Amino acid sequence: TVAPAQTLTDREYQLLRDAAIRVMREIGVDTGGSNVQFAIDPKNGRVVIIEMNPRVSRSSALASKATGYPIAKIAAKLALGFTLDELRNPVTGRTTALFEPALDYVVVKIPRWPFDKFASGDRVIGTQMKATGEVMAIDRTFEAALQKAVRSLEFGKKTVLWEDPAWERTDDLKSYPLMPPNDLRLWGIMAALRRGVTCERIHDYTKIDLWFLDKLQNIVDMEKTLLAEELTPDLLRRAKRLGFGDGSIGTLADRLPEQVRERQIKLGLPLFEVQKPPITPAP
Repeated sequence: TVAPAQTLTDREYQLLRDAAIRVMREIGVDTGGSNVQFAIDPKNGRVVIIEMNPRVSRSSALASKATGYPIAKIAAKLALGFTLDELRNPVTGRTTALFEPALDYVVVKIPRWPFDKFASGDRVIGTQMKATGEVMAIDRTFEAALQKAVRSLEFGKKTVLWEDPAWERTDDLKSYPLMPPNDLRLWGIMAALRRGVTCERIHDYTKIDLWFLDKLQNIVDMEKTLLAEELTPDLLRRAKRLGFGDGSIGTLADRLPEQVRERQIKLGLPLFEVQKPPITPAP
């Protein structure tokens, strides 16, 4: 899951937003946390409702963390009789709860599938719930949030650099676990990109949106740059911007993680901390 939605037009976004409100009113939810999941066909715009949860679910806690909007707390006060325009958003301190949260960062949520512990299990991902948990990461770019989330999955030392030794050095897409969808699909796509398979070919094969494939290509391009060029301050900054950890940079640039970290500190990185303006409490 990626938030905010990266591949929807504003018209599609507003259509789904209005549809979610109509669904909640039809179900009869007067107050409380609810979520509606949609699928939209990019070819003809057909919208399908996957499910609707008229309750606070596990996703609600993650949504609160992702947006900074305290869903459960606000819902409880609404149940007591308050209205949205009467409640302050405790995160901003200035706006009311009536305002929808707006993100200037990217959030990536990845399921945690337990196939490393249940090796004989069916790895095909479908409508059946197979994940035993999930991780969420926040960063300034999709690439950085994705890499941070992958490192949080606790698959040993498995970063996006990981490849199965059994995978062949070929551009044949059937050699990688891409179809049907499975828990190793992300790493299969990365391996295919490293072998020169184009984003267009992978899109035709998997139907994954080109926006995501282009972002994965950015990570692969940076891997190749780190392998081929000297680790200059500018290159280190660009690698950090894309979310490369010290261990990954060290592996690619032939350095120890401690050396990468020392150089990072010497350069004053991370450089992308946002200087938040002081918040003036509302009268």
